[in-house]
Amino acid sequence: MVRAVRIEEVGGPEVMALREVPLEPPGPGMAQVENRAIGLNFIDTYHRGGLYPIPLPSGLGTEGAGVVVAVGEGADVAVGDRVAYCSAGLGSYAEAVNLPAARLVPVPDGVDFDIAAAAMLKGQTAEYLLRRCYALREGQTCLFHAAAGGVGLIFGQWARALGATVIGTVGSADKVDIALAHGYNHVINYREEDVAQAVADLTGGVGVPVVYDGVGRDTFEVSLNCLQPRGLMVSFGNASGAPEPLDLQRLAAGGSLYITRPTLVSYTASTEDLRQSAAAVFERILDGSVQVAIGQRYALADIVRAHRDLEARRTTGSTILEPR
Repeated sequence: MVRAVRIEEVGGPEVMALREVPLEPPGPGMAQVENRAIGLNFIDTYHRGGLYPIPLPSGLGTEGAGVVVAVGEGADVAVGDRVAYCSAGLGSYAEAVNLPAARLVPVPDGVDFDIAAAAMLKGQTAEYLLRRCYALREGQTCLFHAAAGGVGLIFGQWARALGATVIGTVGSADKVDIALAHGYNHVINYREEDVAQAVADLTGGVGVPVVYDGVGRDTFEVSLNCLQPRGLMVSFGNASGAPEPLDLQRLAAGGSLYITRPTLVSYTASTEDLRQSAAAVFERILDGSVQVAIGQRYALADIVRAHRDLEARRTTGSTILEPR
């Protein structure tokens, strides 16, 4: 038996409960991972709240890091391996979990479990956004919303290391300072400034070639207004809710704009892509160009409070759940 968070129905944070549940030995191609650290991500609230439907009852959580303690036939990992994961299925909010071995990535020496669990989903998201969805180049300027969030802090450092000029948006003066300390050249407090006007001022009226928007409804139109002609809007999340349906004529009016709605799942669909993406993240951590900020920690028993704080935007950087 292991302790794990379960939900019987979708709803607010109160639908989550920590329970003792059975954990069978891993089957063929599976591995059992004893979690040492668990990542908390906004997508977890989408699963819990029903925005992204899941079969019920269910576990929650997609990210963690720990040690392989048992393997099934054909698994390409071994007992004792240090591994991390963020796209292996639901159920990371647990002391231990069975996962497909092909969705596990090796954690190199020099990266501890807390950092691995904090960096996997956010780091791999930043990796595909700036290396593969739109390959940022030295000298280019980009805009990233929610710059003081977990993905935002990694993105800012990585983009700055590439030689890009990085503009971020945040919602408070404290978060301005945090973003500036993590690679952003310019930070706009959207509660005090008109974002589109500020971007126009910073770019000499030209706009940016790409906007990375994980906020959704609240920033969608603003993002389009910040683009230069033939610019790309990367809408990769819905933290404020799903945007309204888009009239394609809006893209024409903005100057032949492009839009994409990517997901990490698509960009790490193969084991090769998954492990190459993770290796790129860990390489940046080890060479010091990306430092992962763990802003808060919660015991697994405090999962309800953790979700409430996350949804109220009271968190900064990455959040770790401690399984024991």
